[in-house]
Amino acid sequence: MTELDDDLLYDGGKEDLAARHSLRRVSGMRTELEDITEVEYRELRLERVVLVSVWTTGTQEDADNAMAELKLLAETAGSEVLDALVQRRSHPDPATYVGRGKVEEIAEVVRATGADTVICDGELEPAQLRNLEDRVKVKVVDRTALILDIFAQHAKSAEGKAQVELAQLQYLKQRLRGWGGNLSRQAGGRVAGGAGIGGRGPGETRIETDRRRIHTRIAQLRRKLREMESTRESKRAERKRNQVPSVAIVGYTNAGKSSLLNRLTGAGVLVEDALFATLDPTTRRSETDDGRVFTLTDTVGFVRHLPHDLVEAFRSTLEESAQADLLLHVVDASDPDPEGQITAVRTVLTEIGAAGLPELLVLNKSDAADPATIMGLRAQHPDSVVVSARTGRGLEDLKAALEEWLPRPEIALTVLVPYERGDLVDKVHKTAVIDSLEHTGEGTLITARVRADLADELTEFIRD
Repeated sequence: MTELDDDLLYDGGKEDLAARHSLRRVSGMRTELEDITEVEYRELRLERVVLVSVWTTGTQEDADNAMAELKLLAETAGSEVLDALVQRRSHPDPATYVGRGKVEEIAEVVRATGADTVICDGELEPAQLRNLEDRVKVKVVDRTALILDIFAQHAKSAEGKAQVELAQLQYLKQRLRGWGGNLSRQAGGRVAGGAGIGGRGPGETRIETDRRRIHTRIAQLRRKLREMESTRESKRAERKRNQVPSVAIVGYTNAGKSSLLNRLTGAGVLVEDALFATLDPTTRRSETDDGRVFTLTDTVGFVRHLPHDLVEAFRSTLEESAQADLLLHVVDASDPDPEGQITAVRTVLTEIGAAGLPELLVLNKSDAADPATIMGLRAQHPDSVVVSARTGRGLEDLKAALEEWLPRPEIALTVLVPYERGDLVDKVHKTAVIDSLEHTGEGTLITARVRADLADELTEFIRD
């Protein structure tokens, strides 16, 4: 099998990938500030961008890595990065994020390059966005809005789209700003300026009406997500009843989690060399060589300074990780800062209550990584496993490590199960470690190690 054939086999979702690429943004379309219902909704149509970062802590290498990641985020959103500027400060300027002199420099770069958007590597206050925008004369977008835009492009399922919309609205409600004279327009009077029922009142401004509508939509989305969560909870409860161990694949965005799931289970999940290619969790059944069944779940990737609104909106999805018996923490060993990735992922895991779970560290992309880097990571994390989801290297070691980590049944017994109790034999196959199995004239003779609850069900069939 050629390398191309191998990639096609394990990089599932090719139709989805083609569709996603066919919807890339069209070069030459200018970004503009658009007046929608007289409020600036800051819809993102990024094109030619200049990146701006304030370097407050860490080394020069840390600053370079942060800027490289911002560039990847911008390109994933469909932008062409024209230039990047970094300012060393003890803290961001409270008025314009960067200092006054740097604002003038940014404005000059924007004019010289013809950029139509400035992206700042931080979560800016509404006043900072407004002040910076007024001075550079083009749209200014912060890191949070950029990540939300990427999520909006990649969301595919109904739940994913609802989660992204919820996060966007939570971000937006703090950043609504009036357009022209609309802030002073009142919604009182006989026809409430066209607002109609629910919009009348003694002096409600149009911006307040829009904010109220956003709050109503947020409430609707939260109800919708709660209904979807009940469906997922039912599936989780079913797995728990059957005592099927669950393994959640977590890690930094683009660390190779989906590729690893495809290698281990043949799931056929979309694989793309881009940030946040996977937003919707995918769960697949797998089993160990000794017959124990478990589930593997691919989850949304993490990133440094993951926006709080996204963590809140995706909490039900992220809780797939918090409910797992084992975390398969995938790290891109070829990244310039793999330790930074590990720290960022563990920060989010702590935030969702999954920090205390057993964790198996998987150093992926070993085919592209520097051997010295892998040696350093192994020294820091001696229990880690080195693999390459692309080439298949180390997968047998990973499967063996998974078998060791998964809970093992402890009660050894020999039973003769009547043929009419095939349900019990099925449970033994799924949850026990079978030493021997023989079909006799009286039933199925099984010697195995089982869990306590299944041992109780098999008590009447025990043979010495």
